[in-house]
Amino acid sequence: MTYTGVYGGSFNPIHKGHVQIADPLCKQEEVDEIWFLVSPRNPFKQKADDLLDEDRRLELARLAVKDHPHLKVCDFEFSLPRPSYTVDTLAALRQAYPDRRFTLIIGADNWLTFNRWKQPDDILRHHRVLIYPRPGYPINPSALPAGVTLADTPLIALSSTELRRHIARGEDASYGLDEAVWQEIRRKGYYQKR
Repeated sequence: MTYTGVYGGSFNPIHKGHVQIADPLCKQEEVDEIWFLVSPRNPFKQKADDLLDEDRRLELARLAVKDHPHLKVCDFEFSLPRPSYTVDTLAALRQAYPDRRFTLIIGADNWLTFNRWKQPDDILRHHRVLIYPRPGYPINPSALPAGVTLADTPLIALSSTELRRHIARGEDASYGLDEAVWQEIRRKGYYQKR
């Protein structure tokens, strides 16, 4: 049985913080590998005008993890009905990969709204959930239900929204991006104001 973490998101763009959270989870043996599951469109973010095309976000994510063999990038949701809900994605993953045990990885901000997700009880019934801390979203570990754990990962203060703002204004965003990702964004003109 392979223990696979599912770290879903828009990754618009993927930044250093995403990798800095995923790396320790593998090293602490919480999971054998982590799949960055690039979402075509988050159901909670239907009006994202600055959402880069899914294939471009997928390619940027692949550039970001190329030197991390235990981190993979996955386009599994691209072929699922849209919007893609986590409960449906996880069910499809269980069916497609019966030899894997999937753990959902989410930020503390998402955990605080988890009860508004589609069928959250079904997710908890079938999967472990690892929560990584986020600045401004305190989590009480003793109040978490069975199967839900607050991970011991660094507190990362990076935001894709902030990075997109810097890029749109023509400012340096390299501090938050893998060098290959930053160069590709600059080369292709992603997130520039038109």
